[in-house]
Amino acid sequence: MDHFPNVPTLVQPKAFMWNSKLERMPRTELEALQLTRLQQVVEHVFHKVPFFKQQLKNSGVTPESIKCLADIHRIPFTYKSNLRDHYPYGLLAVALPEIRRLHASSGTRGKPTIVAYTKNDLEIWAEVCARSLAAAGVEPGDIIHNSYGYGLFTGGLGIHYGAEKLGTTVVPASGGKSQQQVLLLQDLGARVLCSTPSYALNLAYTLEEMGLSCNSIKLEIGVLGAEPWSEALRQQIEQKLNITALDIYGLSEIIGPGISMECKEGKNGLHIWEDHFLAEIVDPVSGEPLPPGNEGELVLTNLSKEALPLLRYRTGDLSMLLPDPCVCGRTMVRMQRVRARLDDMLIVRGVNLYPSEVESLLLEIEELAPHYQLLIDKDKALDKLEVQVEVTDNIVTRWGTFEDGHLELRALTNKITTILKETLGLTAQVTLLPPKSIARSEGKAVRVIDRRYN
Repeated sequence: MDHFPNVPTLVQPKAFMWNSKLERMPRTELEALQLTRLQQVVEHVFHKVPFFKQQLKNSGVTPESIKCLADIHRIPFTYKSNLRDHYPYGLLAVALPEIRRLHASSGTRGKPTIVAYTKNDLEIWAEVCARSLAAAGVEPGDIIHNSYGYGLFTGGLGIHYGAEKLGTTVVPASGGKSQQQVLLLQDLGARVLCSTPSYALNLAYTLEEMGLSCNSIKLEIGVLGAEPWSEALRQQIEQKLNITALDIYGLSEIIGPGISMECKEGKNGLHIWEDHFLAEIVDPVSGEPLPPGNEGELVLTNLSKEALPLLRYRTGDLSMLLPDPCVCGRTMVRMQRVRARLDDMLIVRGVNLYPSEVESLLLEIEELAPHYQLLIDKDKALDKLEVQVEVTDNIVTRWGTFEDGHLELRALTNKITTILKETLGLTAQVTLLPPKSIARSEGKAVRVIDRRYN
């Protein structure tokens, strides 16, 4: 399955790498390693997990029949529903006493999905997170302010142990108490912020509310993930915090954060740590594989996990694989930043809509702040979409008060309504709000409130 024939087998390094031997491995050697590990993981689950054994047998796949990487396309997909159907321990591939940690999703849409780790799994997780942080420009001796949530959510602890493996000092701030976090950033001098993009923006506005400049803190790097975010939001965060904001990708079901990372040199796509994760892009409807450069659904296979490895897991994330070489010197393929989640897609009056598409449009309008929500309801038998978005402090200052700007508000409302209609093909009710009207996120932002099915 040589999807990347044009990637050079060896590139001279131009960047600090945590594991340069693997990150610069020639493609032929890397694909040989992937094949060996794919054969091993298929054999592992075939003999240890009844669900996978039946799935593989139904498709005529045995461990011995995997002869090349292209044979992965014969393996059936795994879905989040399979994890829920076998809750809590039905997909474990090791005995329970071998488990050293359990994490879980929030379970907001039913039973949580349980993920498990052996001692070796935890070491691999720390390894890929250390690689990711190094790709962002983090160095041993740096201080990392970790605002990802600690607990059952994988974000906080995944980054934490990767940062310690890299040799940094970790401030385990978790989420919330934003004013206290600003004080910690000032006093402890962290160079690196790890958080969701929405919480990074929250910290930027907290600085402003406290009458402080971004120069009062020492942040230079943001390692941001756990939610889709647009290039426009990146620019806002970089400007307000005076940092380089880079994307990290993770998925609890596969391992957590650290599946792939954007490098500071290229800043264009996220390097997938392919010695541990085999990536495909498939058509979201048919499931057929798509070649590099085509957008589709990201599918991942664990190549080295022991406790609960997944084969061809449908992530629900829209991305594409980028085969061209990266200036940083890493030979591992990149994935485009996730544009949206299929689960997040809204169907409003027959129009497919992603919140990230609305975000990109709103942030191009200079009078608007990057704080918005989409409210969806029923108006008799028809769907009704309301876009609530804040105006900036500068606009209100120019008007005198929010109410004094009623004529400008009307014109701006009409402008946004027209842009949404022409770009998305959907008429929405646009409601402009004064600054600080929408609740700030202390973790993942709540962008959509769908009342149609309440």
